[in-house]
Amino acid sequence: MNMKIYKDMDKVNTALLVIDPVNSCAHEKCETPEWNIYFSKIRKMLPKLDEFVKRYRKEVGGLVVLTTITPWTKEHLPDNLNELYTDPEAEYYSEDATGFDEEFYTVKPEKSDFVIAKNTYDAFTNEDLLKKLKEKGIRYIVIAGIFSDGCVLASVVSGFAKGFNFVILKDLIETTDDKTRQELQKLLIKFTFPKMYGKTITSDELLKELK
Repeated sequence: MNMKIYKDMDKVNTALLVIDPVNSCAHEKCETPEWNIYFSKIRKMLPKLDEFVKRYRKEVGGLVVLTTITPWTKEHLPDNLNELYTDPEAEYYSEDATGFDEEFYTVKPEKSDFVIAKNTYDAFTNEDLLKKLKEKGIRYIVIAGIFSDGCVLASVVSGFAKGFNFVILKDLIETTDDKTRQELQKLLIKFTFPKMYGKTITSDELLKELK
């Protein structure tokens, strides 16, 4: 199978990376009305993402990576995040200690998937992920998930700096309902991602290209 997205991209050297389809980024219980944090657009997107992941496993195969988070509390986060969170305008610790926040929402991993937990925005800080990608000879990353202007963006920027090429699925990334963040997402999809970091296409376009 040869793809036209990138000349040398194929199912052997490509991985699907799904960023944080977890309760803390999607579930109604994890919304924060006082900060205008609502996830209705994310919940609308996730069933489409789930269907795509299932089709990808069946039609493409290869490595599928899903990320979750460590408990988003002071003792689990790196020093720079904790220092940032001393600003009340930026502070975003989780108050839940039951493990609910870290559970997957709608998109569920299968045994063949590689699941990692991260304690910062960037998935590529996880050494186990980097080791797995190297073992598999991965050069190309198809990325989807939450938040387009947060952990997706951070992972794309970091992964690109580490030498990976990206395909960003513009219909399967999403952020909060906030108007400013929605506008930022549009700019990322229209300009920043395709001009600086990778091919920005729809999931249907990707699957058609893979057939």
